[in-house]
Amino acid sequence: MYAIVDIETTGGHASANGITEIAVFLFDGKEITQHYQTLVNPGIPIPYYIESLTGITNEMVAEAPPFEAIAPLLFGLLKDRIFVAHNVNFDYSFIKHQLGTAGFDLQSKKLCTVRLGRKIFPGLASYSLGNICRHFSIPIHGRHRAGGDAEATAKLFGLLLANDKEKVIAAALKVGSKEQFLPPNLPPEQVKSLPDSPGVYYFHDQKGKVVYVGKAKDLKKRVNSHFTGHSTSRQRQNFLRTIYSITHQETATDLMACILESVEIKRLWPIYNAAQKRVEFRYGFYLFEDQHGYLRLAIEKKRKYTHPVHSFNLLIDGHRLLRSLIKEFGLCPKLCFLQKGNGTCAGITAATCKGACEKAEAPEAYNERMKAAIAFLQAQQPSVTIIDKGRNSSEKSCILMERGRFYGMGYVPAEVDMSDVEQFRTYLTPYAENEVIVGLLRPYASNSQQLTTS
Repeated sequence: MYAIVDIETTGGHASANGITEIAVFLFDGKEITQHYQTLVNPGIPIPYYIESLTGITNEMVAEAPPFEAIAPLLFGLLKDRIFVAHNVNFDYSFIKHQLGTAGFDLQSKKLCTVRLGRKIFPGLASYSLGNICRHFSIPIHGRHRAGGDAEATAKLFGLLLANDKEKVIAAALKVGSKEQFLPPNLPPEQVKSLPDSPGVYYFHDQKGKVVYVGKAKDLKKRVNSHFTGHSTSRQRQNFLRTIYSITHQETATDLMACILESVEIKRLWPIYNAAQKRVEFRYGFYLFEDQHGYLRLAIEKKRKYTHPVHSFNLLIDGHRLLRSLIKEFGLCPKLCFLQKGNGTCAGITAATCKGACEKAEAPEAYNERMKAAIAFLQAQQPSVTIIDKGRNSSEKSCILMERGRFYGMGYVPAEVDMSDVEQFRTYLTPYAENEVIVGLLRPYASNSQQLTTS
């Protein structure tokens, strides 16, 4: 009825590693009825640190059979039986991958003694095989060897069966149960309690640190999708072992979930998020007043907690735009840092130049032209207010973008006048903008300053 399995491998993921030893104990719920164990030639060198851990050397497996040679026998032992292992997804992913390469399609129900141990014997300090067996005085004859670990797992599983008062094992085997797919350290009730609404979810490691942030139209469906399939990649296997808990934030709309996801990835920089972790908007126009009272416009690299009046990726684009502003509004190239030295200003006709760089023009007069240039620049940037449904009937959701800059978003009471920006702005949470968010909002920008989507 049950096949208790343990393997030793050359590494932590099946796609680029091999099996060096395998043991299978067939168990009928009361006693072991059959036992199979063999070394396996993995076809690749065993790393030194793996040799030190398991005691299995390259010399020991040199004459051992390759996996293809034992595949028919192994498949016969495993098919039509429930696959049981300590951290079952690790062992199952290796064996399914290797059997698939050999031409056999393994489709087994699975039980994880780590997960079952947490439910049937809650409150233990550790659920590693060594520690839980030590707690219950189960001897392991050959730790980190397939035969010793599989035999100990079989005895542990017998103990779990005998103490399963709440029918945890039967529930895990039911059709549709997620127990067989969830990471071993993730409480299933956290997944079951997720809503089917839009939002952002967070995967946490053992210490509570966020290791992945994702967004979803349907939180429950999306989170479950992470745990289906049997990918053999290193990243997926490490990812699943890392997850200990899930938290989430609901949003009223998918767009809000997309924005919040981007904000949180930039804020938390989770180890398993690859997208959106790149440099963006590398330069900006910065406006400041010098010691003589003249407003000056400088191109600088963007830095944290700075607020340029305009952003761009390429330095050449900034220079081109600044030259056009100088020509259009009669600005001084020296005061815009495009010309050095004491010579006559370049790029402005004599009729346009008022001599601000030589202090021949009063700061007040020059600053009026600089302010006009900035106003013109900002007027080219889109502004939009996106009003949509709230999380319930008593509120509306709102996203605010002003002059090309994302201000923030939030939930406004349904009775508030949404035509008055100043009135509803106080209900919004300001967020740091980024290129992804601006890109999400640009398609919504139009000649109208307000867009109602519901």
